[in-house]
Amino acid sequence: MSRFSQLVAATFVKCTGFTYSNMARLFIRLFVGVMFMQFGIRHLVSYDSIADSFPTVFNWQSQTCLILMIIIELVCSLFIMVGFLTRLSVIPPIITMIAAEYYIINKLVPQLSVWGLDATDPGYLPIMFIGIYLYILLAGPGKISLDYFISIFLISRDGKDEKEELEEV
Repeated sequence: MSRFSQLVAATFVKCTGFTYSNMARLFIRLFVGVMFMQFGIRHLVSYDSIADSFPTVFNWQSQTCLILMIIIELVCSLFIMVGFLTRLSVIPPIITMIAAEYYIINKLVPQLSVWGLDATDPGYLPIMFIGIYLYILLAGPGKISLDYFISIFLISRDGKDEKEELEEV
């Protein structure tokens, strides 16, 4: 076997066989956290101009719904990015994105009407967020997270072994 063939084979095996799942989970948490947090910052900055026209749920006032949405967008995004209570922190954004998709599909917000199924429709954005949040919910935060470090601290405090207590993270 030639040296080039050995190099190609070794490179192929290394690129295929090694996974960086914890880095990938950190990346997806940071990515979706920053992307969702920007909505919260935009809502916070333009609060006065959108407070009276923000969509409502449960017959709440627009201002109440907007404040709740800003809290969800900022706090949950921050918790997801640092990996604190990660699986619980993705539930409120999933619910808000389901509500956003409902409003878009049913044309309840006139400026977000959906005309057809192409890549420019606003309905794809909530679905994308739902997919990413469901991935995080299933995959968990990974080892590069506060959740993991807190778990390790609690396990070691009780004198238990990490391998016995935690499934492969």
